[in-house]
Amino acid sequence: MGRMEGKIALITGGASGLGRETAALFVREGGRVAVTDINVKGGRAVADEIGDGAIFLDHDVTSEDQWIAVLDQTMAAFGGLHVLVNSAGIGLSKSVEDIELEEWRKVHAIDLDGVFLGCKHAIAKMAASGGGSIVNISSIAGIIAGHNMAAYNSAKAGVRHLSKSVALHCARKGYNIRCNSVHPAFIDTPILDSYKERFGAAVALGKFARQIPLGRVGQPLEVAYAILYLACDESTFTTGTELIIDGGISAM
Repeated sequence: MGRMEGKIALITGGASGLGRETAALFVREGGRVAVTDINVKGGRAVADEIGDGAIFLDHDVTSEDQWIAVLDQTMAAFGGLHVLVNSAGIGLSKSVEDIELEEWRKVHAIDLDGVFLGCKHAIAKMAASGGGSIVNISSIAGIIAGHNMAAYNSAKAGVRHLSKSVALHCARKGYNIRCNSVHPAFIDTPILDSYKERFGAAVALGKFARQIPLGRVGQPLEVAYAILYLACDESTFTTGTELIIDGGISAM
């Protein structure tokens, strides 16, 4: 049996990056996955590529109505929900003086409000399915601040503490639902594309690699395996904590 055998998951931001890699890994490990994203073309391509065991659902994570709809559709398609991976997110490199209010609000709407809405509305579905695991993708930027990452630092730090609150709530209610956050450093996903376009891929990745003790940028599968651990039954005594995948940055 695979590590996700019998598990049903919903993964936001599944059209690319960590969401895409995690969805494919979950299905390879025997799970069934609802891939959701605002990128309809990309999300459908991912679900088609994965094949049996995956469906795509159009989903703006900032919309409460769409959260309710995709959760209902997942339940209807698969008959339950055991794992929620909140992977949808955007980045923005601006200082507290440079950022505009609308930019601040957009980053928080996607990176933090979307996670809140997913947790809020998925808990009842998961409890009715016998429990499971919520994995919220934060960032090393949710632990270590940067001078030019005001909104991103704020939103990702919020995801970290929200995850702890959700974990304690679910434990207190006896829902058999765990909640943890994952904190990657620089991973070679589309979130780095703007830097690659600005400096060239090799130069950009080199700049990031020099900040990491291991001397390289991480790969999406390296984070997906960490998400898999938190999603499957190997981590049934792990809740309210964070898993840091940063090549050693936070040890410095």
